[in-house]
Amino acid sequence: MESEPLMTINNRSQPKMALEYKSFSKALGETVKTGIIKSNLIAVFTGLCMALYVYDASIPGNLLSIIFSLIGSSFVIGAAGAFNNLFDRDIDAIMERTKTRPTVTGQVDTRTGLLLGILLTAAGTGLLLLASPMAAFFALLGLFLYMVPYTMWTKRRTVYNTEVGSISGAVPPLIGWSVISHDYTHPGIWALVVTMILWQMPHFYGIAIRRFDEYKAAGVPMLPVVKGIERTYLQTNIYLIMLAASSFLFWPFSPIVAGIVFIINMTWLILSFTSFNKAEPKIWSHKMFMFSIQHIVMVYFIIIVFSFIAKALK
Repeated sequence: MESEPLMTINNRSQPKMALEYKSFSKALGETVKTGIIKSNLIAVFTGLCMALYVYDASIPGNLLSIIFSLIGSSFVIGAAGAFNNLFDRDIDAIMERTKTRPTVTGQVDTRTGLLLGILLTAAGTGLLLLASPMAAFFALLGLFLYMVPYTMWTKRRTVYNTEVGSISGAVPPLIGWSVISHDYTHPGIWALVVTMILWQMPHFYGIAIRRFDEYKAAGVPMLPVVKGIERTYLQTNIYLIMLAASSFLFWPFSPIVAGIVFIINMTWLILSFTSFNKAEPKIWSHKMFMFSIQHIVMVYFIIIVFSFIAKALK
């Protein structure tokens, strides 16, 4: 564990605010984090497409399982969002971008949030079991890793919280893969998992610098808050170099995909080197954050398109 002093939250000093009423649908969406659900569903679908191609599986023959897996995954991911919002509502109240969440204002109280999370977990697990028992296992594993090692343990205690959180963030492709196959020896799926793990550090470091003052006020020990901007810049580049090297893990899946992913990863690394300015670190972090979103979308898109085209040409 990081040797820096523990950073704690004082609930009694939490600022009070006027309640902002939101429609039920909007309050529900913010509680389950619909944006996070959508991004993770794309990762599930990418893993699924990879397996369809690798094992030359029939889409019509697996259609019900595919539908159950996507709906079930969205439920379990939504449950994780609800549980996380409940647990973090004290620090959410301090941060500008989260202080109006329904779990902070009280529009969604503890009992409602817990009930929502439990029901979504149960329903999602049930649907995933219909698709594939291993898909259900990985979904529950991702939920556990997100809530316990990350949210409850490391998020408020160590600068390595991002590394711990990245593990749960890389589980979704395994859910999709498991719908089609329980063979985990193919390096293609692990190439995607490694990519998602390494991608998350530069992505979240960018957010941490952009929201530096908010994380500092909330007592969340993000890397730039505890170790400084220069250390964050150095560590970002180390992960980007590792990300570029990991591109070749896709080679057994497809040399074409490996080559394109390598170009995308190198573009990100070059952007980091050329745009960093000690005097204006937030400009650099903004560019890094924006490219990180484009990066992962492009990686998903390339894998999905290649999988469908290559499968059709088999």
